[in-house]
Amino acid sequence: MVIRNILLLFLFLFFPFMGVAQNKAVDWKAQVDSLLSPESYPEEMLLKLQNLPNIEVGKGISFEPKNRLYRMTMRFRMQNLLAFDLDDDFKQTSTQARVKRLRLRFDGYIFSTKLLYSIQLGFTPYDAKDLPNGNTNIVRDAMIYYMPTDNFSLGFGQTKIKANRARVNSSSALQFVDRSIVNSEFNIDRDFGIFAEYYKPVYKSFNLAIKGSVTLGEGRNWAQSEKGGFAYTGRVELYPLGRFKSLGDITEGDFEREDRVKVLLAGAYSFNHHTTRLQGQNGAYIPDGEMRNLNSYFVDFILKYRGFAFYTDFMGRKTDHPLFANHPGTCIYNGNGVNVQTSYLFPKNWEVAIRNSTLLPEKQVREIIGYKTYNQTTIAITRYLIGHSLKVQADASYNYKKETFDPSYNRWQFRFQVELGL
Repeated sequence: MVIRNILLLFLFLFFPFMGVAQNKAVDWKAQVDSLLSPESYPEEMLLKLQNLPNIEVGKGISFEPKNRLYRMTMRFRMQNLLAFDLDDDFKQTSTQARVKRLRLRFDGYIFSTKLLYSIQLGFTPYDAKDLPNGNTNIVRDAMIYYMPTDNFSLGFGQTKIKANRARVNSSSALQFVDRSIVNSEFNIDRDFGIFAEYYKPVYKSFNLAIKGSVTLGEGRNWAQSEKGGFAYTGRVELYPLGRFKSLGDITEGDFEREDRVKVLLAGAYSFNHHTTRLQGQNGAYIPDGEMRNLNSYFVDFILKYRGFAFYTDFMGRKTDHPLFANHPGTCIYNGNGVNVQTSYLFPKNWEVAIRNSTLLPEKQVREIIGYKTYNQTTIAITRYLIGHSLKVQADASYNYKKETFDPSYNRWQFRFQVELGL
């Protein structure tokens, strides 16, 4: 089909210059069918044409030999960003102009369709900044999965921990230029370990998913932990009205325009035993070589129907000893956060979305965090050209910190971004 479409385009553009009178009607379909007929090429050439990679925007470039011993799909994507921050007097304080994300991804199977792999690399400074222990950070995902049935998979390697919905969503499938301030503080990101997922239809349209992992607990590309324990994470997802179309539970907005109401209710808990980092899988070293047990919790709700989407996310972190006597300016962020966002996708693929995010640190860490509450309200407009694979986004945010020690913080942010992926 891909070769046929390419030949159609070639003939349409160049046939008039190949001696064909332009006022003469041409049956392009007949011309292409003739070119692809067995009589037009020797058998060896036909075999090569059949084995050419399949190329489709948004679904990558796929290679699969005739014997089907393996399949590889290669994808790339980039996000080009322009952003401005302004203070309370609407005076510009900073400008960002950069390639925020540049990713290369490989997915497929080898030897058997039950043995899958997934690799993702990130190349921008935002993606690949060095870790506190000095390790480089280019590798984002490097997973091997065994999937004996359509409902169960077991994975080994490095990938996202299945905890909160907002973090599991790919950054390529967001309604806003980036995730919320709440997700930035409380998400537990990627880690190396063992991952399992199980999906089960329970009764009629009611579906259940259970996801769990045991990981190193220090985050991606950390390599080793001499004193720390492991991180244990579990998540339960309920789909009372059936699964979303096209994995809509991990894609923001109702791009599939669900013809029936679809709902997700999910909860997750993660216990990170003896972590050496302030946010568990993220953040700087805990001072003086100390370690902490971190408890993270998440609740998600999604509703989608005919272009309308509604989300709410509640998440938080708790540790028994968030302060450090010898480092009064450092703490572990004990507290909670909540997001509420809604959107509508118009018939011509213009979308309007609004999100309100609030961070609520506990009293004992407020003096170090610097505020009692932090609220950010964001409104976004997105034009989808080829789904989430090619889109133009703009959003505007207003920040408000209650009882802050720094009244000069940025109040406004305006961002423009182009996302392109193959």
